[in-house]
Amino acid sequence: MTTTPPCQPGFDRRYDVQGLDAIDVAVLDTFAYVRQDDPAAYPGEPMDIEIITDEFSPVCPWSGLPDFGRLEIRYQPREKCVELKSLKYYLTSYRFVGIYHEHATRRLLADLTRLLDPLSMTIRCDYGMRGGLNTVCTVRYVAPDQAGGTAK
Repeated sequence: MTTTPPCQPGFDRRYDVQGLDAIDVAVLDTFAYVRQDDPAAYPGEPMDIEIITDEFSPVCPWSGLPDFGRLEIRYQPREKCVELKSLKYYLTSYRFVGIYHEHATRRLLADLTRLLDPLSMTIRCDYGMRGGLNTVCTVRYVAPDQAGGTAK
């Protein structure tokens, strides 16, 4: 007679996750890339802006457990820059969203390029080691009017 070992308590546990509609795009805000009241001409444009955080944490769509990632956003603004407090609230809205690493990275790019209309943008997220595998996702955008050469 074969006996099945009892299931360990908690191994079948799954945390509830929120859907994509919980991503708070409406909280994102911008400010002008160039101040209208500043007569100084800035040499060396365009500017490269880098925003980096180790606190990006969507959740696994299967288990609901958090995935922690180092998020790097790099862009060349056209007319607008993302306001950092609003970006922090936006990123925090992913906290309970069940989404794969690849989808989260692409969604970030889609939302931010729609908001900013940048000359170019690259988003890279290193989700760290999990089960012996490290996932790093990188997505890039170059504005159609910049695709023929380097962004200006």
